[in-house]
Amino acid sequence: MLWPGTLIGAGAGFAIASIPGAMLGALLGQALDRRLHLQSWAHLRERLGGRPVLRNDELLFVLLGRLAKCDGRVVEAHIQQARQEMRSLELNEFAQRRAIAAFNRGKSGNDRLRGYLRRLSAQPHAAEGVLRACWRMIWADGRAGSSERELIAQWGKWLGWTSYQVQALAMDYEPHKRPQVSGAVTYQEALRLLGVSATSEPAQIKRAYRRLLSRHHPDKVAGTGATALQVREATEKTRELHNAYTLIRQRRDFR
Repeated sequence: MLWPGTLIGAGAGFAIASIPGAMLGALLGQALDRRLHLQSWAHLRERLGGRPVLRNDELLFVLLGRLAKCDGRVVEAHIQQARQEMRSLELNEFAQRRAIAAFNRGKSGNDRLRGYLRRLSAQPHAAEGVLRACWRMIWADGRAGSSERELIAQWGKWLGWTSYQVQALAMDYEPHKRPQVSGAVTYQEALRLLGVSATSEPAQIKRAYRRLLSRHHPDKVAGTGATALQVREATEKTRELHNAYTLIRQRRDFR
């Protein structure tokens, strides 16, 4: 991780008092990094520009705000979708206020998001969750414009996803292509796909879903030198697992 204050302190200290000065300067710079939560040069630029560094729990809503404003106008459907994301995350009143502020901040489009998303790429499940939330926001008004698609493709690239993988997620939320998850047979197939039973506890179902998702995730498959076909198959498998889990969660009524 790049700590700008530490590097600046070490450089300034070395210029003033050689190696001892560099060591003291690095310690002082590190203290400044921690106090101001500076983890990159982008963070430092934001601080110098008077903009606070984004917290992890704010990043998602900045992205959603950027997408909502992408075509020039935020409509009621976008606001309702943002509220739905807050409910899904079970945010308390304080966290909701932070999320609303982050959503409004995102509408300005002034944040440099590349560094934040590159760091998030080290957390595959969190990265996928962010992309799925972004697709839900895109389709909240019933359409996906080219500017919105370009944005999410760019964000996906910074998260380590291919354009194909990002677009594949859209099918779960596009109104005319959204898979139907109803019917007793489909429910039984979903149970078999996750390797659970109708009496399994929600915690067991969640563990089974996450274990299988980790095993078949396209990012993990791609990292083993797999072919393009194998990556596409892994993407399809991931989508099947998500649909199965969604169906079971809806039928069993748990989050």
